[in-house]
Amino acid sequence: MQDIYILFQVAGVGIIVAIIHTVLKQMGKEDIAHWATLIGFIIVLVIVIDYLSRLFNQIKSVFILQMIL
Repeated sequence: MQDIYILFQVAGVGIIVAIIHTVLKQMGKEDIAHWATLIGFIIVLVIVIDYLSRLFNQIKSVFILQMIL
């Protein structure tokens, strides 16, 4: 269930950023559109890094538990 939530979260950010980028580009503000895309990429990167951090912590806890037993 958590995997699907993260997938929808990343897809939602991507769709919103794509819409913002398209609107800004049509208005002639390409520089701001590129900045919006970069900020969206950074947001997705933070989400993915957080997810990977939790994954590695779970893996680490499994190995620590096996060492204790």
